[in-house]
Amino acid sequence: LPAIVHINNQPRLQRGDGPIVLVLAPTRELAQQIKIVASQYGTSTHVRSTCIFGGAAKGPQARDLMVGKEIVIATPGRLLDFLQTNATNLRRTTYLVLDEADRMLDMGFEPQIRKIIEQIRPDRQVLMWSATWPKEVRTLAEDFLHKKYIQLNVGSLTLSANHNIRQHIDVCTEDEKENKLMGLLEEIGNQEENKTIVFAETKKKVDALTRKIRNAGVPVVGIHGDKSQTDRDYSLNAFRSGRAAVLVATDVAARGLDVDDVKYVINYDFPNSSEDYIHRIGRTGRSSQTGTSYAFFTKNNSRLAKDLVNVLKEANQQVNPQLAEMAS
Repeated sequence: LPAIVHINNQPRLQRGDGPIVLVLAPTRELAQQIKIVASQYGTSTHVRSTCIFGGAAKGPQARDLMVGKEIVIATPGRLLDFLQTNATNLRRTTYLVLDEADRMLDMGFEPQIRKIIEQIRPDRQVLMWSATWPKEVRTLAEDFLHKKYIQLNVGSLTLSANHNIRQHIDVCTEDEKENKLMGLLEEIGNQEENKTIVFAETKKKVDALTRKIRNAGVPVVGIHGDKSQTDRDYSLNAFRSGRAAVLVATDVAARGLDVDDVKYVINYDFPNSSEDYIHRIGRTGRSSQTGTSYAFFTKNNSRLAKDLVNVLKEANQQVNPQLAEMAS
């Protein structure tokens, strides 16, 4: 809404002008979700928007840019492609939003972000959103926000999970995980509300687990970065609509998923950091609802045991004695 107010106080765009508002997001799914909201608000205010991301044809996106849109929502890589070919420019951009800045840095987008921001005029207004506040994000804020920027914290700056989520940690071996997953899904499948996201570390693992779960008769879809945009859209629509009760995904593919009725999150492969663990389980327990998370934790994850114990204690969760021993 503040962006639309800002746009309505600027001269109208001419053909060939770049956007007034630029929103950068780490994944195409998140960019598309932001576009839906921008369109809803823009209809009544005559503010036009477009969504620019990789994995889709460049032609329609380039035509949108040439016509001129007040708001451009983009992933960094595809936007930089268009800037380098002069399909658009950022001379009119005075309002910049960096959504999920921590995830964009995790995904290696910092060089692209810096190249993009170099092309935006210095009197810009910048808004940056981040679920975590590590050193890398602080540095980005200090480099690109005004020196006296205002920082608003929602909740604690220390690592903390949503207290509406019941967290279960299963300390096991790598070989035990597959059978444990199938047992869990059978249990969950007997519940009235059973929408579940399963996180796996690699694309290959996502495909393998999706096949195994489907062979067990469970309606399931999988998403990862190698899937075509058509496949990803189909899978997400099937999961949102309830045609598929289980979604198997990598971190990158699931980032920014906006599905309010997820009841369970299963970390088949434990993530590489506690921040990622908190992001993942945050797919459930949204909008004041309750949720449940499970995580398989092996000796290969032991370096994260201490941080995980702290997250569990902060959220008043039971700590598995085996996990406590690994943390000591």
